[in-house]
Amino acid sequence: MPKNVDFRQQLAARAAKELRDGFYVNLGIGIPTLVANYIPAGMKVTLQSENGLLGMGRFPTDAEVDADLINAGKETVTFVPGAAIFSSAESFAMIRGGHIDLAILGAMQVSERGDLANWMIPGKRVKGMGGAMDLVSGVRRVVVVMEHSSATRLPVRRSC
Repeated sequence: MPKNVDFRQQLAARAAKELRDGFYVNLGIGIPTLVANYIPAGMKVTLQSENGLLGMGRFPTDAEVDADLINAGKETVTFVPGAAIFSSAESFAMIRGGHIDLAILGAMQVSERGDLANWMIPGKRVKGMGGAMDLVSGVRRVVVVMEHSSATRLPVRRSC
């Protein structure tokens, strides 16, 4: 099923309404990265990525792409004036130390109680879990942005 790009943009625009002036915000992989394009004019928000970036801007145009500037999802990004690049260890110290106000994450599943399942996408190669578990325990507030889908239920095997 093809992804509905307009719907993804709508989700990102809605998530951007959770931003507040002066916030330090981590944008997760997937739809959350689109939030950078919807930061209200005049609002000062500092975007952080767990691979060691602070001060990301909107997605680059084709002319602005710099293959060396990538977020945790390996997507190219732009920087705002004053941006910084540092080690992922320092980045996780920011997260674990409670210095990030808001994390906007993608997820595989969220329960009715807010439990988050976010490990890997079937069929995709991943190097590890990523920073989701550190983020949900270390930031002040978490917003999950995801598309809903339901898989066909597999038959239940009963044994006697």
